[in-house]
Amino acid sequence: MRVMAAMSGGVDSSVAAALSRDQGHDVVGVTLKLWGGESDSGCCSVSDVDDARRVAQQLGIDHHVFNFGDDFTEHVVAPYVAAHAAGRTPNPCVECNRHLKFDRLLERAMALGFDAVATGHHAQVAVRPDGTLRVARGADAAKDQSYVLHMLDQQQLARVMFPVGDRSKDDVRTLATQLGLRTATKPDSQDVCFITSGAGRAGFLADRMPLHAGEVVDGAGRAVGQVDAVELVTIGQRKGLGVSGSDDRRFAVAVDVRQRRVTIGTANDLLAATVELDDLEWVAGAATSSVGVQVSAHGMPAAAVVDGNVVRWHQPRRRVAPGQSVVIYEGDHVVGSGIARS
Repeated sequence: MRVMAAMSGGVDSSVAAALSRDQGHDVVGVTLKLWGGESDSGCCSVSDVDDARRVAQQLGIDHHVFNFGDDFTEHVVAPYVAAHAAGRTPNPCVECNRHLKFDRLLERAMALGFDAVATGHHAQVAVRPDGTLRVARGADAAKDQSYVLHMLDQQQLARVMFPVGDRSKDDVRTLATQLGLRTATKPDSQDVCFITSGAGRAGFLADRMPLHAGEVVDGAGRAVGQVDAVELVTIGQRKGLGVSGSDDRRFAVAVDVRQRRVTIGTANDLLAATVELDDLEWVAGAATSSVGVQVSAHGMPAAAVVDGNVVRWHQPRRRVAPGQSVVIYEGDHVVGSGIARS
C-alpha cells in the first residue's frame, strides 16, 4: 500500500513513518509548511522541516514539503483572530486538523495516488460491529488526541492510519532511540504553533485586531476592577482580572465583548447544568443513553445525556467557554461533537 506519512519533525510522526515502512508499505514522507511567521513552539519552524527531512533520510524514504500557508491563514489564523474579536475561545488545532491535515493533505494524497495518510497522533481507528468506523482513544491516556480528531468522517477514517496510537509515549521514544532517530528526545510541541513565547497571545492578536479595556463587575453589576483587553478573557479565567482586596477566589463567569464587560463570580457561580451546542454532528446516529462528554483536549469526560442540541450533565459542571469543541464519547469511541454556543 502507498502511504503518505505526515512528518512534523517530532518524535511521534517520525516513529509513525518508521512503523509504516516496517509494515511493508511504500512510504513517502511529507512535511506541511503552514506558518510563515515567527514560531518557537517546536512546530512549524525551519528546524522542524529539517528534522523531518533528516529522519526521512535515516529511514530511507523520500521526503517532500507542501506549502499550505495560504490555507492555514484562511482556515486557522483568521478564524482564531475573529473568534477572539467576538468573545469566543477558539480551538486552532482542531481547525488545523479539520481543514489542513485531514482535508487538504488527504485530498492531495489521494490525487497523487496514495492509499492512505499516516500521522503521529495518539488515537486509533475502531471498527464497530456494523462496519462503521470511529475515532477511538489512544492507548496512552495522558497523550490521547481523539478529542482534536473528532471531526473525522467515515471516508476520512477509511484513509488514515495512526501507527503509534496503540503505544505509550515512552514506548514511542524507546523505539525512536533504538532506531537512532534524531527526534528521539525532542520535546513535544506546544498547542498553538503561531503564538511565540515572547509576544504571547496578546501580542499576536494586538498586531491583527484592536484590543479594548473592559470593566469587571460582580454578580450584582457593581464595578470591581478592569481588564486591559476584554477580548483576551475566557470563561473560568481567574488570573489577570484586575480584582484585588478580596480573600475569595473569583472567576470570569461571563464575557460581553460588545459591552466591554466581564462578570466575575465564585466557583459555584461557574457551575451549569447544561451546555447548548451549535453544529452538532453525530458520526452515525444520535446517542440514546448516557454518554461521556469532554470539553477540552486534556480534560476528562463527564457523564451526561444529549437532548436535542443540549448536553445535560448528570452533575453540574463548570461552564464551557463559547467556541470550544464539545466531544461526545461512548466508552472510548467518539460518536458526536458540537461547538459550545455563545
